[in-house]
Amino acid sequence: MTERTRELLQKALSLPDNERAELAGSLIASLDTNIDPDVDAAWQAEIARRADEVRSGKVSTVPWPEVQKRAREVLRKST
Repeated sequence: MTERTRELLQKALSLPDNERAELAGSLIASLDTNIDPDVDAAWQAEIARRADEVRSGKVSTVPWPEVQKRAREVLRKST
């Protein structure tokens, strides 16, 4: 990593969470130059389906701290 890159990283890490997330998403998206419109359409349909399931009460959400806790338990068991 170059010095310039390290400086940019330090500046980025000092941003608020929402801005860091937006920046990370933009950087990742910039790496994908071959966008398959069928994949994008499939993801949009999946997002709509999942949102409908939550709104209808068919499924419920899990709070982020609980997701983190469960993930840590899974990781501990796998090591």
